[in-house]
Amino acid sequence: MTNSPELTKQEELKYGERAIAEGKLITFPNPRIGRQYTVNITLPEFTCKCPFSGYPDFATIYLSYSPDQTVVELKSLKLYINSYRDQYIPHEEVVNQILDDFVSACDPLEVTIKGDFTPRGNVHTVIEVHHQK
Repeated sequence: MTNSPELTKQEELKYGERAIAEGKLITFPNPRIGRQYTVNITLPEFTCKCPFSGYPDFATIYLSYSPDQTVVELKSLKLYINSYRDQYIPHEEVVNQILDDFVSACDPLEVTIKGDFTPRGNVHTVIEVHHQK
């Protein structure tokens, strides 16, 4: 790859950055429709940026859901979560946005998303949101 001015921004991205930028939540059919069960997912490397200071914020995101017709594909979830890395977004909004996007993609029977943010300046924040059909 050269530094040619003809290259677009998308072509300049490394393959991982491109996968994150193009990523969206993907689902597949629930293999056990009719049986209620819980899927627990932990995403320990979440990061975004504080919209006020620009400092990075780090969190562990806990996602717990009971699927209905579809189940989320884990690699797509990883890429989706990584897309927040350079976004300036408050803790409260990011957890609510993840919930909205997850419900829109998967339409689960119920889901709880918890963002456990690493303390900064002696303040520890945990945001938890829930949705039920």
